[in-house]
Amino acid sequence: MIDFKKLSEFYNGKKVLLTGHTGFKGSYMTVILGLMGAKVYGYALKPNTVPCLFDILYGDGVSSRSETELTIRTSRVSGLKTGIVESRIDDILNFDALTDYYNRISPDIVIHMAAQPLVRESYRIPRDTYEINVMGTVNLLECIRNNPCCASFLNVTTDKVYFNEERPGYGYRENDKLDGFDPYSNSKSCSELVTHSYAASFLKDQGVAVSTARAGNVIGGGDFSPDRIIPDCVRAAVGGKEIVLRNLGSIRPYQHVLEPLFVYLTIAMEQALDPEYAGWYNVGPDREDCITTGELCELFVNEYGGDLTWTAPENSEGPHEAGLLMLDNSKLKETFSWEPVWHMPRTIKAVCDWTKAWQSSNTEANEELLREIIEYGQQFK
Repeated sequence: MIDFKKLSEFYNGKKVLLTGHTGFKGSYMTVILGLMGAKVYGYALKPNTVPCLFDILYGDGVSSRSETELTIRTSRVSGLKTGIVESRIDDILNFDALTDYYNRISPDIVIHMAAQPLVRESYRIPRDTYEINVMGTVNLLECIRNNPCCASFLNVTTDKVYFNEERPGYGYRENDKLDGFDPYSNSKSCSELVTHSYAASFLKDQGVAVSTARAGNVIGGGDFSPDRIIPDCVRAAVGGKEIVLRNLGSIRPYQHVLEPLFVYLTIAMEQALDPEYAGWYNVGPDREDCITTGELCELFVNEYGGDLTWTAPENSEGPHEAGLLMLDNSKLKETFSWEPVWHMPRTIKAVCDWTKAWQSSNTEANEELLREIIEYGQQFK
């Protein structure tokens, strides 16, 4: 079981470099670390959606700016120990800027979440996707190799890194072949291999513990990304439109965003305390939460209420996307005595509760987000 008290004691006062802090998962992570009293240093591009969760949490403006910047951002969420993020808006491909930032901070923990994270977008910009997801990882690992001040490095990848044969009932294990199909998935496979090489060639001997975490499909309130099922549902609900689904029968390992984030923090902590925990981990739900896109949408419609409806065109065109993907989470369970907590009904309720709060005001949305984090964390007391 994840030890919330141990996590809070460990991260209190720690300097954590978080790449991708302006993204959906990164924004949640800044709040969780703020609750624990960590000193959060973010490095990322500006948010690429309007609205965006980071602006809702830390004040409007970042998503509308084009220049790079370094600012101190104070959270609008009350009740945090720190709630302050030093935010560097810059490109992870800017090696000189990244190196200068890393060296000035000399972080204790590095969590790498910056990425081009969209499958369909990767078909449109494959070269950029590989540069960001592979060379961005190389750049950060080079910073650590040249200045191994941190005790722990965690690279957050994806469940899509595996060579997916779409075998019914089979959940991919950590020792299965890595070879994602599309440019996004394949670039994340490459990011994994790069991380393995740096760990074996340099960082283990330098005293830096290294892991990767392969998470399933993450959902939660505040995700405004394009071409994702829950954000599409939210946009339709808020706009009073019908939800239009693609890949109605596709099965994915869905989980609330808080599930993997607490696992990431646990892995980064435990390997810092004992390098024997370093390795490669699937972070996915149990089989009951590996459901179809249609089932997920139906849960959302029923929970959100009103006159919301959905449809699924028979001939929806688009690039190849996996029809079946599941993870085996046995290693994570055996290593850290972990169990998923929020299954799909509670997860979808959290999405709808946050969305309705946000429709009222950003303040209500932030209070709802904090309530959800606290409720989730109470299981560990």
